[in-house]
Amino acid sequence: MTTPSPSSSSSSSSAAAAVQHTLDHAVARGGAPGAVAEVRDGKGTWFGSAGYADTATGQRRRPSERFRIGSATKAFTATVVLKLAAEGRLSLEDTVERWLPGLVTGNGYDGRTVTVRQLLNHTSGISNYGNDPEFFKKGIGEAWFRHRHDTHTPEQLVATGLATAPLFAPGEAFLYSNTNYFLAALIVEKATGAAFADELTRRILRPLGLDATYLPGTDPQIAGPHPRHYSTLFSSDAEPAIHDATEMNQSFAWAAGGLVSTTGDLQRFFGELLAGRLLPAAEQREMFTTVETAGPVPWIPGTRYGLGVFSQDLPSGVTVWGNAGATYGSWTYAVGSRDGERLLTSQVNGDWSGLGVFDELLDAAFRPVERP
Repeated sequence: MTTPSPSSSSSSSSAAAAVQHTLDHAVARGGAPGAVAEVRDGKGTWFGSAGYADTATGQRRRPSERFRIGSATKAFTATVVLKLAAEGRLSLEDTVERWLPGLVTGNGYDGRTVTVRQLLNHTSGISNYGNDPEFFKKGIGEAWFRHRHDTHTPEQLVATGLATAPLFAPGEAFLYSNTNYFLAALIVEKATGAAFADELTRRILRPLGLDATYLPGTDPQIAGPHPRHYSTLFSSDAEPAIHDATEMNQSFAWAAGGLVSTTGDLQRFFGELLAGRLLPAAEQREMFTTVETAGPVPWIPGTRYGLGVFSQDLPSGVTVWGNAGATYGSWTYAVGSRDGERLLTSQVNGDWSGLGVFDELLDAAFRPVERP
């Protein structure tokens, strides 16, 4: 299914055809239940889809569906922090101890040596609570069904992250960690006296008119039209069973990965962000100042990480900017050219194909135009 906007550009038509072909392959060859993509360039926007929103009913994927965006949430969280920095409410050089006294201490950690900047670019050295063995096993297989409605407080999950000793001192390397963004959001709450979700809505969602984007908190439902989210629940079986993981309490993801959004809302947010219309120039430079991601735990190849955004070098030689995310039953990519003129937002409502499903999609959307 394709929904093009008016455009006479043959290069745009070619890219749309290539993206649609990739979506079809993701479903036919990769086994994804369904996939959607929205592409924008200087000529207009195009939406394409393949497969099913609901495999039981045969409902096809369609525009305006809401889905869980995983760690693409981090770009929103970092933008809130940088807006506060622009207002002088906090500084990127502030320590965690300055705002959250006594929270990061012990087991080799010292909040006096970790800055807000290091939280946002994952150089704090603080371990990811999601990698804690006891926490992780509650999300595997049948255990997920027993725990999917559990509520986790930010403080509990920070403590879980701190239970694993650091691999390096703050600032010495890169280690992707959701714990960092829980701490960043707690600092937002301390600096403003308001709930993080309220600050997110007031500073980003409402001004941009992102009416389909929200942080669900402990609500296990996805409000509005949405695809079912299908998951293997981290099964190690050769042919794992597929489960419907749509309904779950995502307090375990919160400001690090809990947002619900749409391809259209992500287009608007990342378009404004990349174009420099959400942050003052100084904070924009801070956000897009990157560090190596080749730390003690390998991350996405060809990437560098800024403050809530990353750059990715594609095989074609093109570099894209934005963020991506995964959660049970959902993989999301939202990236664009550095000026925001060309954008791709995409989601797959199955979690077993991993990031590889987006490799061809990125190439198709951003492949340089060959001039005759």
